[in-house]
Amino acid sequence: MLPVSETAIRACLVNCTKGEAKRLAVPRDLADRPWPHLDFLGWRDPAARERAYLVAETPDGLVGVALRVAPQSTQVRRGMCSLCLTTHPGTGVSLMTARKPRESTSSVGTYICTDLACSLYLRGKKPLEPGGRVHETLTLAEKIDRTTTNLAGFLNRVRE
Repeated sequence: MLPVSETAIRACLVNCTKGEAKRLAVPRDLADRPWPHLDFLGWRDPAARERAYLVAETPDGLVGVALRVAPQSTQVRRGMCSLCLTTHPGTGVSLMTARKPRESTSSVGTYICTDLACSLYLRGKKPLEPGGRVHETLTLAEKIDRTTTNLAGFLNRVRE
């Protein structure tokens, strides 16, 4: 992914009002992000942990969505991210929902790595718990393609 600016992030959010986009907490470390290793930019709001944001490059340009992170059970279990297919123990995967644009009561949800670091897990840049990645014969490029396809499907369902 190419580096994105705070202005571009605020402008590309499809399910926020202009006021919401203006007030959201954009990461302060944009210059330090590992852009060549990212398939999308994702972050949690440090002041409101139930909020998260995701920005991705698409054929239509940058598309961003505001997400709500569902409350999690304290029960220990394993979960699998629907984007990168990484499994995590406990609270490592969260149900995240995105309100559909122009609809106040309709939303789309999917399970995503709680820290939104899918790209780094795929590339081995962020350590996983033992058993966090199922052995596959796919190449890294094929795994990246699968993740971006899964992400595009989610973003398309949000924008429908």
